[in-house]
Amino acid sequence: MQKGAFLLNNKENYMKAFVFPGQGAQFTGMGKDLYDSNPKAKELFDKANEILGFDITKIMFEGTAEELKQTKVTQPAVFLHSVISAICLGDAFDADMVGGHSLGEFSALVAAGAVSFEDGLKLVSQRAMAMQKACEAEPSTMAAIIGLDDAKVEEVCASISKPGHIVVAANYNNPGQLVISGNIEAVNEACEALKAAGAKRALPLPVGGAFHSPLMQPAKDELQAAIEATTFSTPKCPVYQNVDAQAHTDPEEIKQNLIAQLTAPVKWTYEVQAMIAAGATDFTECGPGKVLQGTIAKIDRNVTAHGIG
Repeated sequence: MQKGAFLLNNKENYMKAFVFPGQGAQFTGMGKDLYDSNPKAKELFDKANEILGFDITKIMFEGTAEELKQTKVTQPAVFLHSVISAICLGDAFDADMVGGHSLGEFSALVAAGAVSFEDGLKLVSQRAMAMQKACEAEPSTMAAIIGLDDAKVEEVCASISKPGHIVVAANYNNPGQLVISGNIEAVNEACEALKAAGAKRALPLPVGGAFHSPLMQPAKDELQAAIEATTFSTPKCPVYQNVDAQAHTDPEEIKQNLIAQLTAPVKWTYEVQAMIAAGATDFTECGPGKVLQGTIAKIDRNVTAHGIG
């Protein structure tokens, strides 16, 4: 069942959405309060160290910003903080729907019961390493475009992009902020063209590659086998996914969308709008930082957004 149709129930128009952040939200000390105060959290963090084969908690709790930026650390660290925060809520995790930004979609799927904690962590770790290999294979980057309509950004990118010189719209974060992704020279050319077209700013991002672009195809191929070999269950509530900004509960559809996500844009603006259209009035961000709360406030000021983590 899709598009949140079966969500329209008698909850007096008050429905809760739980959302999960992506890469970039990490900080030193993340999760330590949970580890120290909650036995369940400690158990899960310790299990994560065993699964990953290294002491990720030590890096999360005490590591430097540079250590946290290691690919094999960053994505599992944000995932762990997000998922364990949600699990420790217990019955207070009363989601009518969930969604996540890029990496956060994996956290959302675990929180909603579609994937086990162990399998989710293994997939995230594999995803991180596959993306790192794709980044090293071809120099590439991303840039944030501020103050221009989505359609104009898409038009300019399409006029510049060609084989070997790729630039595409990658992250639709909120109205007036769209991240582009591709080969370094193509992204730089697009930044200049977009500023000439009226963008207020075009900011290169400190990332190692062109995430959510065709340049991630090798990572997609590698992750596809792992996702297809993983057991997915029907989630406890609809999961809104990045590739089409719609609700999904069918495990096979969820799998295919998760595979497509690596080379497809993150349609976060439209995903949040779809959740609101389905009845969401209250958004809780589970995990480090407040990035998603900021985007939601810019997408629709008529809903509330707050965080735990």
